[in-house]
Amino acid sequence: VQLQASGGGLVQTGGSLRLSCAASGFTFSYGSITWFRQAPGKEREAVLCARSSGGPTYVAKSVKGRFTISRDNAKNTVYLQMISLKPEDTAVYYCAATGRNLISSSCHITTNFDYWGQGTQVTVSS
Repeated sequence: VQLQASGGGLVQTGGSLRLSCAASGFTFSYGSITWFRQAPGKEREAVLCARSSGGPTYVAKSVKGRFTISRDNAKNTVYLQMISLKPEDTAVYYCAATGRNLISSSCHITTNFDYWGQGTQVTVSS
C-alpha cells in the first residue's frame, strides 16, 4: 500500500492550495482518512477526518470554514482544499488511512492509522 501526498507549495496569506492523496493498494471507498499536519517544533495534529460513508467527522477549530475534504473514487484520490491560508497553517501535511471506520474521537490519533503518505510542505508567507 502506498499513499502519495502532493500539492504543497509556497503561497501568500489568503491564498489557496489543494492537496492530493493518491492511493495504490488501498481504496478510499472504505475506511477512514485523516489529514494531519506538523509544524516545526510542534506535535503532529489532525486537521480533518473523514469516513468513506460520508463527509468529515472531525474538523480542527483552527481550520473550520477554510479547509474541506473531497474524494474522487474513480481516481482513488482524496483532496484537502485549503482556502484563506494563514502563516500558522505552515506545516508538513500528511494523509493517513485505515480500513476501519473511525469515530471522531479516534480519528485524530496517529496510531490508529495503518498507512501514511510521505508528507507535502505547505508554506504560507505573511
